[in-house]
Amino acid sequence: MRSKLISLIALISMGLSIHAQELNLSVTINTPKLKLADPQVFQSLETTITEFFNNTAWTDDEFDTQERIEGSIQINVKEDISSNSFVADFYVSTSRPIYNSNYYSQTLLLLDRDVNFSYEQFGPIFNNAGSFSDNLSAILTYYAYVILGVDYDSFSPLGGERFFEIAQNIINSVPPNISGSDNSWTAVGSSRNRYWLIENLLNPRVKSYRQAMYDYHRRSLDTMTDDPDRARAIMLSAITAIGEVNRTFPNSMILKLFSDTKRDEIIEVFQVATAGEKTKVYDIMTEIDPALSSEFNSLRTGRK
Repeated sequence: MRSKLISLIALISMGLSIHAQELNLSVTINTPKLKLADPQVFQSLETTITEFFNNTAWTDDEFDTQERIEGSIQINVKEDISSNSFVADFYVSTSRPIYNSNYYSQTLLLLDRDVNFSYEQFGPIFNNAGSFSDNLSAILTYYAYVILGVDYDSFSPLGGERFFEIAQNIINSVPPNISGSDNSWTAVGSSRNRYWLIENLLNPRVKSYRQAMYDYHRRSLDTMTDDPDRARAIMLSAITAIGEVNRTFPNSMILKLFSDTKRDEIIEVFQVATAGEKTKVYDIMTEIDPALSSEFNSLRTGRK
């Protein structure tokens, strides 16, 4: 039984546990502008992706049903280049339960724009952890290991390392003809893509960020019902550490991802904080994500 079960015992209300896979993701595919493709192709694809994520054993660890990582994958098809070739935006969102509560904390909120992929109706999705088969399979396998890594990091210090390394191996296995047409696998183009996400997560300069994510979740949120003031102080310390990463590694993808994923939660937690705590959070978060500084105005003014 993996170690995270210990922290979730208080959430278990079922008398019996049932062995399950690691992921419990809902998949939705939206196709508002199809011109060439049969809509039934996407019904098949939706089912295939759902089964790929939720029926694959991604680790050697055991998960009970209530331990599965909750989340969603939303695919918005923007263009059908042919009957089996498409361009889409992928939205990935996951969350994890918080000890002794009914609350789920969002752990990942990721947008992957303008993804090119091909799919034939009833075609399979392959696990690309070992070798490359096709772009869609590689992308989905990559997502699976990123999701696992982020979740494990929240339950133990640097606990997601092995999963991020697998995601990096997937990037390295993408052949040049594929990465040439999908530069999200490469360092060129956008600084916020699949390549840079894993580069950031495995970069030694970001190690303190990943430690802070453990403190934020396991030492702060998971203890919030026991001692809110202490838990909030630990969260402030974690946010402060992330602010230090921002000063040494500014404009990195992982910091923008942190702001996108945790912004609303941080604002809510610190609504009841002292004026000094609110000011510190406001200063750090607006330095991390100045474009969204207005979102944190309630901490500066004391009003929602």
